Amino acid sequence: MEKRTLGRTGLKVSVLGFGAAPVGYLGEDAKRTAEILNLLLDEGVNLIDTAACYPNSEDLIRKAIGHRRDEYILVSKCGHRAEGLTGTEWSQELISRSIDRSLKLLGTDRLDAMLLHSCETSVLKKGDALGALVKAQEEGKILHLGYSGDNEAAVYAAGLPQIEIIETSVNVCDQNNIDLVLPITRKNRVGVLAKRPIANAAWKAVSEQRGIYQDYVTSYSRRFKAMRLRLADFGIDGDPATEWPRIALQFTLSVPGVHCAIVGTTNPVNARLNLDVIGSPHLAPEIVGRIRSRFTDAEARSASRWLGLT
Repeated sequence: MEKRTLGRTGLKVSVLGFGAAPVGYLGEDAKRTAEILNLLLDEGVNLIDTAACYPNSEDLIRKAIGHRRDEYILVSKCGHRAEGLTGTEWSQELISRSIDRSLKLLGTDRLDAMLLHSCETSVLKKGDALGALVKAQEEGKILHLGYSGDNEAAVYAAGLPQIEIIETSVNVCDQNNIDLVLPITRKNRVGVLAKRPIANAAWKAVSEQRGIYQDYVTSYSRRFKAMRLRLADFGIDGDPATEWPRIALQFTLSVPGVHCAIVGTTNPVNARLNLDVIGSPHLAPEIVGRIRSRFTDAEARSASRWLGLT
């Protein structure tokens, strides 16, 4: 498994990470989650990403791989209310309680990284939320501080001296952050975790999506259609169900400054397919360039800018 250094954190992260949102939001059971997570760890994946507001996800991770805690880098996110977590969002009090709650649910004495979960620039400028992370870092509860979000808020966060990690949307249908955010992360040696690297499978019919993802994928689906992407355009003759995830994931990992692509799944078969993609040859530069051009052209034809989707 290829590993990249996550900016100035010095952490060596696998290029494929696991995102726990689907197992949380889709109500996956403990047995299936454990099967997926242990498979990924066995194959060299070493970054697990979750959040306080992903229902039951932190507890599922503890039950599945808590006994293997030293084998993976653990990232969580905070700032929102969640089950058993009330108060004013982005306040020092709520964030402090959220960190303690995550530590308990995950069954660990430290988080390798805690990210502020998609707050507005005004929250970052106020300083209370970031101050709560700094305090927790001083107490040894978290090792590295970060921000999860997109567009101008992510640009601002990437320029803050305390922020070492940015988690932001980078995929075939979401390229604004490539030009807006990543130049700042590269300049400041900020680690980048790419969320939604397979664009929520935008090539599939919306009706095939499960639960909240039917609404979640709608904008990506519209963009994918507007980009007029066809496998034949890339000289590829294969099954779209397997070829598009491969192209999408390889596209994200080809972007300079991306260190890890976080993919969530509730299916062990898909987890294995993602591992196979990581082991396959990189996407040809001309295909990467063509996808970039299709995005730019489709955005120009649209009525508005295609900003990063939060």
